[in-house]
Amino acid sequence: MLNIALPKGRLGDKVYEMFSQIGYDCREIYEDNRKLVFENAENGVRYLLVKPSDVAIYVEHGAADIGVVGKDILLESEPDVYELLNLNIGKCRVAVAGKTGYVEQPDRILRVATKYVNIAKRYYEGINREIEIIKLNGSIELAPILGLSDVIVDIVETGSTLKENDLRVFDEIVPISARFITNKSSFKFKNSVIEEMLERLTALLKKREEAKE
Repeated sequence: MLNIALPKGRLGDKVYEMFSQIGYDCREIYEDNRKLVFENAENGVRYLLVKPSDVAIYVEHGAADIGVVGKDILLESEPDVYELLNLNIGKCRVAVAGKTGYVEQPDRILRVATKYVNIAKRYYEGINREIEIIKLNGSIELAPILGLSDVIVDIVETGSTLKENDLRVFDEIVPISARFITNKSSFKFKNSVIEEMLERLTALLKKREEAKE
């Protein structure tokens, strides 16, 4: 049985749709219940519904053999896993944003509010900018509005939330999308099963790209 860490929410729905299309469906998932574990013995898969930010943890520690996680989480936590494939879904970007009229003062320490502490540190170290990190876990957009920070480093998808709060993107740090990852030991001992799934996913992605042309 291949244990698959599936992120809850919209991304998880898209991921499951992909897995279902390539022969790893589990109809039990569609039932109206609060179960967190679903399996299809015939297809040899067991789905574990977990918080998106926890997917890599389950995979790294072997509770799941494979999983799908945003590149932002991989960059931030740097889990000890293999990243096998870019699924090209859940696309967004990590960006620097602030109040529309904000003008940076290079001679003073920049206050940065974010939950992506490591990504922010690496980015500003790369441009030799001294910063003060203010770690927040939610409603990051409030920080510059209330004067808690000068800018924020956060995930931006459409940018509509920023516009509604009179904020704008100043710099884009890195593009983000969902990645197919595997536990290192599982990749060794369940290699044939994982490689088969990888081949099917790759073929599906190619078919989707060709359909766009």
